[in-house]
Amino acid sequence: MNKLVSVVTPVHAEGVKYLPDAYASLKQQVLPDGWAWEWCIQEDGSGVEAAAHLPDGDARIRIGMSRRGGPHVARTLAFARSAGKYVKNLDSDDQLAPGAVARDIAVLEQNTAVGWTTSKVIDLLEDGTTASFELGDPAPGLLSRGSAYGFWAEHQRPQVHPATLCVRRPLLALLGGWMALPASGDTGLLLGLDALSDGWFLSDTGLIYRKHGGQITTHPHHKAGSEWEARMSLIQEHAEALREWTGIGS
Repeated sequence: MNKLVSVVTPVHAEGVKYLPDAYASLKQQVLPDGWAWEWCIQEDGSGVEAAAHLPDGDARIRIGMSRRGGPHVARTLAFARSAGKYVKNLDSDDQLAPGAVARDIAVLEQNTAVGWTTSKVIDLLEDGTTASFELGDPAPGLLSRGSAYGFWAEHQRPQVHPATLCVRRPLLALLGGWMALPASGDTGLLLGLDALSDGWFLSDTGLIYRKHGGQITTHPHHKAGSEWEARMSLIQEHAEALREWTGIGS
């Protein structure tokens, strides 16, 4: 039986300095008996040199390199190199909270109809202080299929944080990985998953999300302009097509 969780991490040259903290948070994860993790790091472009920031000798770390395509393309390529039953996202500048992976495993092993999990996020600010996710969390437990779309359609952003996703491998493969967008590809994946399967929200903090000036969410095109409009339009069309195809949107 496959008892492997694949943690996938895209990294570019500007973000590689944060990898040691991400690794430390992954190394401290305590998994259920028989379970293990692999860390599939995808260098997004040349000159990243992720190995120089990580210890030698940990066979669980698997580093690949591809031409620059953005974080969502890199995540998908990391997924292509992975072998785990479950696929867990971890961005290079973020950190997993203690117990996060074990909680994901427990939910997915105990609830066969649930295809994916998300969890509570704490923002780590540049001054070292922390803050809660802005819009407030849903009630813990089952996220019924289709429920994430309604919130996104009203607010143009998800209620749960897609950076915390842990997904059953066949479901992620069915969607082709993350949407190949310069930003918001993880939101596109979340709404695709929501159209196909129930999810689950874990109220325990699962991710320490680092806020800093170099992340793509600080780019002026991230929340306004023609690129933003195109991204939102495609994400909506993708989600609505899946909802119609599966009958949830009729």
